[in-house]
Parts: sequence; C-alpha cells; structure tokens
Amino acid sequence: MSQPLVAVAADVRQFDNYVWHAAPRQYLEAAIASAGVLPLVLPSLGDRLDLDGLLDRVDGVLITGSKSNVHPSLYGEEATEANGPYDPDRDATTLPLIRKAIARGVPLLAICRGIQELNVALGGTLATEIQEREGALDHRAPVSDDQDIRFGIRQSVEIKPGSCLAGIFGAGEIKVNSVHRQGIGRLGDKLQVEAVASDGTVEAVSVIGAPGFAVGVQWHPEYWAASDKASGQIFRAFGNAARAYATARDGVREAAE
Repeated sequence: MSQPLVAVAADVRQFDNYVWHAAPRQYLEAAIASAGVLPLVLPSLGDRLDLDGLLDRVDGVLITGSKSNVHPSLYGEEATEANGPYDPDRDATTLPLIRKAIARGVPLLAICRGIQELNVALGGTLATEIQEREGALDHRAPVSDDQDIRFGIRQSVEIKPGSCLAGIFGAGEIKVNSVHRQGIGRLGDKLQVEAVASDGTVEAVSVIGAPGFAVGVQWHPEYWAASDKASGQIFRAFGNAARAYATARDGVREAAE
C-alpha cells in the first residue's frame, strides 16, 4: 500500500519580498516519520480551492499550530492588536476544510491553533490571555532562545475515561508540552472534552459521532514525536486512521469498477 496522503494547513507569511504558504518542518517530519503518511502542504487560498475535490484525493487532514490566532470576528469578538497576529487567508481555508473533512469522515488531527480552529469551525468561541484568569496556570512557553526549552514537556493533563484519547493513551494523567496563551472558551457544537489541565483548561477535544478520527489537542505532539511516547502515539493513531480510511475508500472504488 502506498503512503496515505494528508493535507497540511499552511500559514501565509511575507518575507524575502514574497508571500509564502508554508508549514513548520516539525509537523511534516512527524507526519512522515511517526504517522507514516505523505504530507502535502495545502496553500491557504480560501474559496478558490476545490475542497471537495481535495478530499476526494487525500486520506487525512492535519491542522497545524501557528503564531497567528483565529480572527475574533469569526466567533463574535472584537479584534485587537494584542490578540494578533492574524492570518485571515488561513482562516478562510481551514474552517470550511475542517467542516467538510468531519462530514465526510476524513481523519482529522488539529494541533494548537488547530484545536482552536476546530472549535470555531463548529460554533465555539476562544478565550484570550488565559494566564490572566484567577487560579489559572501560565500555559505560555518560557522565555528562551532554545526551542527545546520552550517546547519542553512540563505540564500534566488528565485524559478522561472512555474518551477517544483514552483508547490511545489510557485514562489518567500524561505529561505534555502545552504552549499557548489562548484556548477554548465556549465549546463548539458536537465537541466533547477529552483532556483537561489541572486548572480546568480544555487541552483536547473530539467530535461526537464523527464518522472518522477527529481529534484536536492544545499541546504540541509534533515536536517530540520521535522521542516521546505519548507524542508518537497520537501521530501513529492518526496515521493508522488515515491508512484505514484509504483502504476502505479504495475498496469501495474497486467494488464500483
């Protein structure tokens, strides 16, 4: 069997006098090495893309983290400079892509900004500067030029019994590298909480009744997927879901021929 194809969300960035559509290498490495899939970076061209045609051809969708935030107007809030930067072209691409992937049962893994996009795509809201809430942990990365320190595994989350993630990790506590300053506010329609931090912050969700794997995590399993057990497990689960989807889809096509 050939490697399953997985569409990977792209950020839109400007540098070197060009507008670039790009994804961080860590996600691509984790996809190919830990999930065993072939990642294809999808340009954020919004409604110019034939997303249904894309989903006819791919076996999974990976929504990455990013420095940018979902534009607040998409969940009924005012945009501020402090809450930026924003990437409206990415929003215009990922939100409809997420909804279509879920409806069609295409396996979906949404990470960091991705879980926030998943929540907004399904009607939820986001909470900003969550470290300022009374009793909240500071989920932001420590100040350092060393990425290994910034993305260090230092936070505990509790996996809910009977959840989708409990089938991957088992129920109970695992250690993760959660790095964020905003998170889920009101939970989106058809989402259920899979894991929480000790301060109650939602750290993972899944789509209730989804016909395929559809999970979002607030932490960064891509960073240590090659060396951390839990980080690798979620990418392997995503890869297995993509292979199962590809096998089932190819079987239907063969039967129709």
